[in-house]
Amino acid sequence: MEGTERARASGRRPGHSMTRSISRSLSRASWGMEEVFSAGSGRHSRRSSMHADEDEEALKWAAIERLPTYDRLRTTIMKSFVEDNNNNNSNFHKQIDVARLGDTDRQQFIDQIFKVAEEDNEKFLKKFRQRIDKVGIKLPTVEVRFEHLTIEADCYIGDRALPTLPNVARNIVESGLNKIGIHLAKRTKLTILNDISGIIKPSRMALLLGPPSSGKTSLLLALAGKLDPSLQVKGEITYNGLGMNEFVPRKTSAYISQNDVHVAEMTVKETLDFSARCLGVGTRYDLLSELARREKEAGIFPEAEVDLFMKATAMKGVENSLNTDYTLKILGLDICKDTIVGDAMIRGISGGQKKRVTTGEMIVGPTKTLFMDEISTGLDSSTTYQIVKCLQQIAHLTDATIFMSLLQPAPETFDLFDDIILLSEGQIVYQGPREHILEFFATCGFRCPERKGTADFLQEVTSRKDQEQYWGHRDKPYQFVSVSDFVAHFKRFHVGMRQDNELSVPFDKSQGHKAALVYEKYTVPKLDLLKASWDKEWLLMQRNSVVYISKTIQMIVVALIASTVFLRTRMHQRNEDDGAAYIGALIFAMIHNMFNGFAELSLMIKRLPVFYKQRDLLFQPAWTFTLPTFLLGVPASLLESTVWMVVTYYTIGYAPEASRFFKQFLVIFLIQQMAAGTFRLIAGVCRTFIIANTGGALTLLLIFLLGGFLLPKGQIPVWWEWAHWVSPLTYGYNALAVNEMTAPRWMNRLASNNVTSLGIQVLENFDIPTNKNWYWIGTASLLGFAVLTNVLFTFALMYFSPPGKPQAVISEETAREMEGDSKRTPRLLRLESDKDALSRSLSSADGNNSREMATMRMGSHANNRNGSINGDSSALDTASGVSAKRGMVLPFTPLAMSFDSVNYYVDMPPEMKEQGVAEDRLQLLREVTGSFRPGVLTALMGVSGAGKTTLMDVLAGRKTGGYIEGCLRKSAKRKR
Repeated sequence: MEGTERARASGRRPGHSMTRSISRSLSRASWGMEEVFSAGSGRHSRRSSMHADEDEEALKWAAIERLPTYDRLRTTIMKSFVEDNNNNNSNFHKQIDVARLGDTDRQQFIDQIFKVAEEDNEKFLKKFRQRIDKVGIKLPTVEVRFEHLTIEADCYIGDRALPTLPNVARNIVESGLNKIGIHLAKRTKLTILNDISGIIKPSRMALLLGPPSSGKTSLLLALAGKLDPSLQVKGEITYNGLGMNEFVPRKTSAYISQNDVHVAEMTVKETLDFSARCLGVGTRYDLLSELARREKEAGIFPEAEVDLFMKATAMKGVENSLNTDYTLKILGLDICKDTIVGDAMIRGISGGQKKRVTTGEMIVGPTKTLFMDEISTGLDSSTTYQIVKCLQQIAHLTDATIFMSLLQPAPETFDLFDDIILLSEGQIVYQGPREHILEFFATCGFRCPERKGTADFLQEVTSRKDQEQYWGHRDKPYQFVSVSDFVAHFKRFHVGMRQDNELSVPFDKSQGHKAALVYEKYTVPKLDLLKASWDKEWLLMQRNSVVYISKTIQMIVVALIASTVFLRTRMHQRNEDDGAAYIGALIFAMIHNMFNGFAELSLMIKRLPVFYKQRDLLFQPAWTFTLPTFLLGVPASLLESTVWMVVTYYTIGYAPEASRFFKQFLVIFLIQQMAAGTFRLIAGVCRTFIIANTGGALTLLLIFLLGGFLLPKGQIPVWWEWAHWVSPLTYGYNALAVNEMTAPRWMNRLASNNVTSLGIQVLENFDIPTNKNWYWIGTASLLGFAVLTNVLFTFALMYFSPPGKPQAVISEETAREMEGDSKRTPRLLRLESDKDALSRSLSSADGNNSREMATMRMGSHANNRNGSINGDSSALDTASGVSAKRGMVLPFTPLAMSFDSVNYYVDMPPEMKEQGVAEDRLQLLREVTGSFRPGVLTALMGVSGAGKTTLMDVLAGRKTGGYIEGCLRKSAKRKR
């Protein structure tokens, strides 16, 4: 950047060039003779080329500085390296508009800057931080505090938790009565988190550890503002001293779930691009504006790479963000970015890669307060280390607040964290710097063995069954130390005392950055969200084109069958019976086009889990999802209606007037739209396939039964007449019949009574209104129903929760353990009647467990004494006090399995062919050879995406697609 600074300062300091010349001469004088002769003319040419590049870059920066502010924030310099004939790299500078950065330019930039993810990412972030600090800008930070946080839940114990019919019926009745304020019975209370306090500080990586069911997920959800409303929450959670109701916590922070829920048909890059468009850029553009202003005043030119990255990631409304490519690189997803995510039915990326997509979906946004729940599940230790290392660099160099829970991190991953929070039985055992945690447990009498990972030690030291092995005082008898004792001891530990002092001092709100918190629910303009959702729905329509093609083919086939059944040569207009045949043809057309929208039911239910996740994360409002779904379905419906009308109308022999053809076309189209909206509404209300197939089918049967064509209106009981007018098929039936029967060929003929016209008589026979205006009443009603069902579908998506609400279920043995803590308030509180009802089963279970433990100990001692099976057996019999149980021995033949040179191919994905891949097949397994022997436990290991699941599927014969080559044998017999 020497040349750039020289160019800017040349007009301000005339003596600058002379000073530079003198310093350059002095530097030349300090060269040794060996350097001079060894360099020769090549060194001179390279230095000349370097200064020429600097001058060229300086001129381009000077040109950018003269641009208006809006253009200046969009324009930057991109460096490229061009290799000449002598294999020397020369710099090439080009001025670009970051809003129009192409795919090739983005990929070239990422490959050039981030060659090794964790190393180059740290170097780049340091350059970014130096640019920020050089002009004195303070990045916004978020400090999260929770004080006296208690979370309680209603739970069921033992048999009451089983999903039996009486229990389900009782739950429905109790929940309905609870909503109106009537409480028939008190539920058992489970304390998930018990009066905990702590601080999550910015610029530090905090690790949340704890055994299963200790409350880790509940704590992360509480801090992110995503707790279930049915939970009882006490205490206070603040961000920079502000309560959760003073800003939008779900937008300020990002909760990364341990469940991987994605659209199976979208690629990895498309998933992250959509997330980036919905989350927006936050305050990046404001930061860039202030940074550019201060740099211009100070006469500072930025580094080209940092400037390009900051400007490209601050652009609003771009479809493909550079931040997406950056996220793909640091998460190691760049190798599969053009592969669809997939699910249980569609082949896609591996489970570990899906877990990384879940992480990338949130960190691609502007949020710097991250609560990450078990992000390492399914990942190998090296990949986990790489991801956590990059997140550590982001936290330290961008002042982010990251709170992450991991199950059993490797020692090198554990050492990346600054703070540790150990949670057990709903209480915080330790919170503070990582360096002091072993010291704390040493003061409690427990020591971590040298060859034991610290994280594994922390997971087990609070457990009753594992604690004894870590007792460090061999001269003192061991006594179990409960979690409550650990908590009390931590309050007297110097780290705990310092934390109490920090919590006693309120956060100074005046020190909080105004851009640290988000006060709006959606920071991206609604039209941009609508456009992003529109592009996504259009993409999914293309990916699911087989569904729409199949529906069109089905429409053609059924239309041909209907045309041959109601053949024109056999359809006459002589009397009422002939009119009844035409009415029957119209009823069939209405019913078939009604069920043509049935595919929307399965498609929408499949999409709902992803929508609920994105709705709760405030990606988009519900109407931006339903409006593109409705509008993009219109062209497909027009095509299907056209196919039906062209094939059936004149073949069956309806009224030949063109106006009546288009009138019937309009009614058929509106019936399809009404049907699609109805099935979407059923999907949004029922939310599962099972409920939709039962409750939805019942609703459809009532609509059909009361539509007036199965049972004429006059025969419907008076108390059901309201339902007849509520049924949308009533209006479609009336409109179709009136349009046909009021045609001149029916109105110009007399009925059998020689008084009434034939068309009117047919309508009266079927109890259909005879007024011609009923056609327009019917079409308007169908249009209203189509709009109404889609509006109700939108409201259903807005207010209904995902199905399968989690309910705490506790076994009777666990309930006894939770109630046994007498020093503090037990985690489980239930009525005395509940205890009495379960006392006998609990005592029995406790006795069985005690006898089982005694049996295991006696068996272990006997095995140590003589090592014989008979000795163990006798000891077991003695411990249990009963004779040994005799079981049936099933015949079992051990089998060996071998596989030689196994190859597995799949058809090359179209996305990869678009990238220029010429091969027709993609090889997933390459010359894999091995064997499995009976009695030998074999572990299959490999990095995420190595092909472990694919190999097991091939060996098990579970692959239904692709091409398998090689030899598979079971006990020397070739497997077919």
